[in-house]
Amino acid sequence: MMPIGDVKVTLIRETLQSVPATGMYTNPDMAVFEANADWLKPHFMEESGNLPLSIHALVLESEGQTVMVDTCIGNRPIEMVPQMSHLGTGFLDELAAAGYEPPDIDVVLCTHLHFDHVGWNTILVDAKWVPAFPNARYLFNRTEYDYWDSGAEGAAVTFGDAVQPVMEAGLADLVDSHHQVTGEIRLMPTPGHTPGHVSVQISSRGQEAVITGDLVHHPVQFAAPDWIMTADDDPSRASATRVEFRERYADSGVLILGTHFAGPGCGHLSRTGNRWVFQAPAPGSSPGTVTSHG
Repeated sequence: MMPIGDVKVTLIRETLQSVPATGMYTNPDMAVFEANADWLKPHFMEESGNLPLSIHALVLESEGQTVMVDTCIGNRPIEMVPQMSHLGTGFLDELAAAGYEPPDIDVVLCTHLHFDHVGWNTILVDAKWVPAFPNARYLFNRTEYDYWDSGAEGAAVTFGDAVQPVMEAGLADLVDSHHQVTGEIRLMPTPGHTPGHVSVQISSRGQEAVITGDLVHHPVQFAAPDWIMTADDDPSRASATRVEFRERYADSGVLILGTHFAGPGCGHLSRTGNRWVFQAPAPGSSPGTVTSHG
């Protein structure tokens, strides 16, 4: 567990996969990896050149509220990526190991509605998908929800069984892109990957952090913000959002929590000339690594 001021942050990892750069990005320039290997290794690039991709949730404790940011893949069939199907209940086991049971969660906040961010919104009970966190209010960005509800095609392939059942149960709130979750947690619009994509800002007692969501999938995109991720809905807007993000947070001291970042899952962004470096925290530093379960 790591404090950001009074906010406690815990990373709950569902799975960690090794993927080739060409499986994540369209025509990546491999020279970028070579030029940035000094900071990409060991956490963000393997010796093979493959990229570790983490699927995890972040649990935040703030002002008496327990907030889960994104809910991973879940235990369900995923037709577009069968290798991510039927993952079992390991995520809930890791959640329990971190000290949280499903009824303990007060708010579920989805940065966007792709399948790997909404999976544990629901569980299958007697052949019916029902909310997994019965005491929680689920927060969906209104633009995001309306886009997928209109029949748009893309990576929100579990919208029907991971999102709509929550709406039908009356547990969802459609919120705007600047919604204040608690006095210490608020949303920030970061569109492009999806139309209503949001990131999450944390501010408490002079310390700040930001949860990226999928505005950036891997730290290499701080060095190459124009790279197109295969699931980006609007690539040019996603690239512009990444440029704005890195300009805002480089050398700011704000801790960046990457929703798909491997290793400690967090770090600080700096700029020297035309070079952008994302540095994971040294072991034992503060703010340091987020406690990782899974």
